[in-house]
Amino acid sequence: MSDKRAAAASRLLIIDDEQNMRHMLKIMAESNGYTTVTVEDGLKALALLRENEFDFILCDVKMPNMNGMDFLRASANCRGDAPVIMMSAYGTIDLALEAMKGGAYDFISKPFKMDEVVMALRKAEERESLRRENQRLRNQLRNLEDGSKFAGMIGKSEPMRKVFELAEKVARYSTTVLITGESGTGKELVARGIHFASPRRDRPLVPVNCGGIPEALLESELFGHLKGAFTGADRSHKGLFEEAEGGTIFLDEVGELPLPLQVKILRVLQENEIRPVGSTETKKVDVRVLAATARNLEEEISRGLFREDLFYRLNVMPIHLPALREHPEDIPALCRYFIDIYNEQLGMSVKGIGAGAMARLIELPWPGNVRELENIMERAMVLSDAEILGPEVLPDYPDNSADCLVRLDEQNGFSLKKAKKIWERKLIIGALRATSGNRSRAAEMLELSFPSLLAKIKAYGVEIKKGEAS
Repeated sequence: MSDKRAAAASRLLIIDDEQNMRHMLKIMAESNGYTTVTVEDGLKALALLRENEFDFILCDVKMPNMNGMDFLRASANCRGDAPVIMMSAYGTIDLALEAMKGGAYDFISKPFKMDEVVMALRKAEERESLRRENQRLRNQLRNLEDGSKFAGMIGKSEPMRKVFELAEKVARYSTTVLITGESGTGKELVARGIHFASPRRDRPLVPVNCGGIPEALLESELFGHLKGAFTGADRSHKGLFEEAEGGTIFLDEVGELPLPLQVKILRVLQENEIRPVGSTETKKVDVRVLAATARNLEEEISRGLFREDLFYRLNVMPIHLPALREHPEDIPALCRYFIDIYNEQLGMSVKGIGAGAMARLIELPWPGNVRELENIMERAMVLSDAEILGPEVLPDYPDNSADCLVRLDEQNGFSLKKAKKIWERKLIIGALRATSGNRSRAAEMLELSFPSLLAKIKAYGVEIKKGEAS
C-alpha cells in the first residue's frame, strides 16, 4: 500500500456470494471509515484487481465459479501487498492453516460478531503500517550505507560523500550550521535534509530569504511586532522565529543581512531570546539556526559588512558544498536523476544521454552548478524527439567555442585532422573522469571498442592517476 493511499480512506474489497452478508459487511466497513467494493465470486474479484488497487480484502471460502482458496492462489501476483482475511462457515483448523499457508493474513469463522471483523482489519492495518515504516527505514539505511544520497541530493564523488557524512552527523544535534557554496550547489537541500534527519523533524522548518525581504520589514518578519508598534501595525504579528518554535529556522543568504539586524540575530544565538518590535520584554525561543551564504563572509568582515562575532556564532559547524566543476564525475548520475524526474513530469520516455552530449557536459565550467545542469536537462528533453539526448539539444556556448577556435588557429592552423585529435583527446579525458578511470565503461560511453580506446589513450598520452584522467 502506497503512502499516498494510506493518507486517504483505505479501500476494502469484499468477496462473498451471499448478498445479505455483502450488504452487512459493507455497512460495517463504511461506518469504520473504509471505502468498499463488493463482488460475489473470485473470478469477478480477479478482474477488479487487474484494474484497481485495494488495501485490504475480505474473502469467503465457499463460493461459485471460483472459491476463496482458488482466488487466494490466483490473486498472488495481482493483489499487491493487500492483506487477505478469509471467512468461512466451515471453519476448521486444517482449513485455516491451509489458508495461512496460501498467503492469507487471518482467518475468521462464521458466524462472527462484527467486532471480530473490525478487529481483524485493524490488526491488518497496523501490520501494514509497520511494514511501510520498516521499508522506509530500510531505504533510508540503504541510502546512508551507499553514501551517495542525502535529502534529494546525489553524488558518489569523494567531495559529496564527505558533505553527506558530515550533514548526517550534525543532524543529530542542535548545533548551529553555516552552509557555504556557490549559487546552485544545493545549500537549501542540505538545510532541509539536516532538519528532517534531526530530532526536530516533526516541528516546523521555516526558511527565510534574508535578501528577499525589504530591510524595513525584516526585523518585524523575523521577531514579530505588537499592535501599534508602527504605522500600519493594526494587530500584533508573530515573527518567523516564533513560528519555528521547537523546530528549525533556515537563514538563507545570511550575508545579505543589514548590520543592525546582525546584532539582533547575534542576541538570539547567544541568549535564545527575541524582542518583538514595539515590546519592552523579551521572549525565550527554542529554535535551531541553520544559515547559508554564497558570499565569502571572511572577506565581508574585512570590508566591515559582516560582524565577526556573528560569523563565529554561525560558523560552529561549517559545511562547504563544492562547485559542480569540482566533482564532474557526478554529472552522469545527476543527468539520470533529472531524466527520471522530467520523464514523469513531462510524460516523456527519454532513456538516457549520448556519449558525445555527456562528454560535452562534463567539460563545461558550470557557473550555475547543479541548478544550471537541471535547467539544461529539462530544456534538452523538451527539444529532443529522440530517446537518447544528443549534443544538438544542448545550448550553444559561443564564448567557449570562439576561445577554442582561437586556440586551434594559433597552435595548429585550420587542420581538421589536428582538430579532430584534440577533440578526441578531450572526449576521452571527459569519459574517463565521468567513470573515475574505468576504461571499460569509458569505452561504452564513447561508443568505441575497448582495444581502440586503449590505443587512443596511448597515442594521445592520456594519463590515468588515482581514479581520474589528466
